[in-house]
Amino acid sequence: MIEHHVSPAGDWETVARPPHPALRPLVHRGYLGYREDVGAALRRLEVPHEAITVILNLGPAIMVDGPRFGSFVAGLHDRAVVTEHGGEQLGIQMDLTPLGAQMLFGLPMGELSRRVVALDAVLPAELTEHLAELPDWPERFALLDAFLLARLQRAPAPRPDVAFAWSRLSATHGAVGIAQLCAELGCSRRHLSGRFAQDVGLGPKAIARILRFRRVLSLLDRADGPARFAEIAAVGGYYDQPHLNRDFRELAGCTPTEYVARRLPENRGVAA
Repeated sequence: MIEHHVSPAGDWETVARPPHPALRPLVHRGYLGYREDVGAALRRLEVPHEAITVILNLGPAIMVDGPRFGSFVAGLHDRAVVTEHGGEQLGIQMDLTPLGAQMLFGLPMGELSRRVVALDAVLPAELTEHLAELPDWPERFALLDAFLLARLQRAPAPRPDVAFAWSRLSATHGAVGIAQLCAELGCSRRHLSGRFAQDVGLGPKAIARILRFRRVLSLLDRADGPARFAEIAAVGGYYDQPHLNRDFRELAGCTPTEYVARRLPENRGVAA
């Protein structure tokens, strides 16, 4: 799917494509190619989410909370970060499930917890170079498929207890309690929390909080007319609106009202 927009705010294009069927359980969303030319520096607020973000940068460098990166990988975070670029961008974003990233990178995601690292810390730097040599998005996506499928063939499976806990939390948007997960697995909270944090990057309680928060963001995106925060809080699994407000302040660094007001047009993110 291709979306191309030209407006007084700039010129941008996104191209989305699902990965090979064998990779779909590991890729949180499909591949997203992007090109952006907005004529001036742009700062975005990137709030926590439940995926490992891989940026295959084919254009100018990007700043993430200060440091400058070419291609990079962002582990799970429990607070917002700010990205900034000079007005032009070209690249591919790939969001992996934490256990998918563990399989494809060959290391537990606890090693990337709350960190952003250059791509060559986990994957060959030549990947970006090869992508840049290709003439169009279909060929780039085909190369990604081939590269990841080759790594998947020799990847170890995740630990069953962690995979089960992850699937239950994901399916319920974080609504299942940790005590219930432990009862279903027949293990202690300490055992589950330790293994989960090592393999996923954050503990199950933190992941449940992020999943609940992301559920609310999806409800805000679909809201017709002015957002009714109290109703959205209830549907999203919060006790009340003050509970929702606290999570927004801690995870996004702003109130729900401020977050909605900062959203950029055409689903281009949230201004920092």
